[in-house]
Amino acid sequence: MTATLVHEPTDVRHRWITDWDPEDETFWARTGRRVARRNLIWSIVVEHFGFSVWLLWSAVAVSLPAAGFAFSVDQLFWLVAVPNLVGAAMRLPYTAAVARFGGRTWTTASSALLLIPIALMTACVLNPATPYWMFLVAATTAGLGGGNFASSMANISYFYPERRKGVALGVNAAGGNIGVAVVQFLVPLVIGVGVVGAAQGGGLHLQNAPLLWLLPVLAATAGAWLFMDNLAVTRAPVKAQLTVLRNRHTWVMAGLYVGTFGSFIGFSAALPLLIRSEFPEVRGVLYAALGPLVGSLSRPVGGWLSDRLGGARVTAATFVVMAGGVGAVLASRAAGSFGAFLTAFLVLFVASGVGNGSTYRMIPAIFRAQAVRALGAGPDALARGRAEAAAVIGLAAAVGALGGFLIPRGFGMSIAHTGSIDAALVVFLAGYGVCVAVTWWCYLRTVLVRAAPNLAWAAV
Repeated sequence: MTATLVHEPTDVRHRWITDWDPEDETFWARTGRRVARRNLIWSIVVEHFGFSVWLLWSAVAVSLPAAGFAFSVDQLFWLVAVPNLVGAAMRLPYTAAVARFGGRTWTTASSALLLIPIALMTACVLNPATPYWMFLVAATTAGLGGGNFASSMANISYFYPERRKGVALGVNAAGGNIGVAVVQFLVPLVIGVGVVGAAQGGGLHLQNAPLLWLLPVLAATAGAWLFMDNLAVTRAPVKAQLTVLRNRHTWVMAGLYVGTFGSFIGFSAALPLLIRSEFPEVRGVLYAALGPLVGSLSRPVGGWLSDRLGGARVTAATFVVMAGGVGAVLASRAAGSFGAFLTAFLVLFVASGVGNGSTYRMIPAIFRAQAVRALGAGPDALARGRAEAAAVIGLAAAVGALGGFLIPRGFGMSIAHTGSIDAALVVFLAGYGVCVAVTWWCYLRTVLVRAAPNLAWAAV
């Protein structure tokens, strides 16, 4: 079996692969692996820049007061939270767009859309008289970068066989997630370099931050158009995708993903401002980049461990570690130790990264097992499982990203009402306890193994 590309000889824009069976080991060895790897590489590139643009405000907001923009701490937390709220909303239509237009077509379009927030941020920071509401509008458009993850993960899930999905999805996600670390590392460096225009207050060149991603985004857009493929098997009517809304496992996994990815993106957005507000004597927000860096690198580890130990076991363990991490943050604040504070957050990031990989490994396993139970082992069951898993991946990504809004707003509200972040941390600690209980109840109980052995085995 070989992959068939259907297109007009002189028009590669409509290139579609109509014959795709990664579960066939012969097909995978001869054709599938090479095509899947090429699409994975460009998916990672576009998703990486999507995350960078999405979290750009988290790195820029911390420098706005020094640049002469008189915004309160709560207003700054709004600027880092709003892109995450919009990004969560964008993930549903972005996932549906893969099924409607094809992975290659939509990856190209979603990459080009990143030019909008780049342009608006540049316009805002160049004018010291820009009103706060314009900053909010610009931050809203940065949410477009948040949609890339869902469409990328849904698309790549079709390219790889079940036995390789954990690692493939983990690597794809990590390549995107690490864009958060890159943006938080590079922005503090480039805004102090007088490359374009006059500096704002404090000798800062904030316009360098968005402009740094202009040429890379243009290159990624061209690369996706030239080197990626559309898979005919991704085509599915929106109505068919919505059937997963009636499945309780859809919502269970979406909730668990709030705890893992929502924590990763929320803490990533909030950490630069937290360091500045909690330890103003600490110079340099480059420390904040360490969190998303270790969280991104640990994500493939979560997929790898889940392929071997079971996604539910790994997920439950990560929530236990995250609860311990929150307790350590509380202790570090009481001790007034920045080293302990940063270390505790790094533990949170590593655990959330592992949990991101394990929850995303659970989704295809659960829905494949359900399809096999309903239809029996065969190609129809596998096709149904892949289609449902792709839809759930997009939905879970959307719901999970809400954590990126809730966590910064939680810190902002806690500071505004109590003068401390402790109240927010206690709420997060309780949330992780709920996640442990839900994971155990739905996927790890002995009674579930007896009642639904196929489902339990696949998830655990």
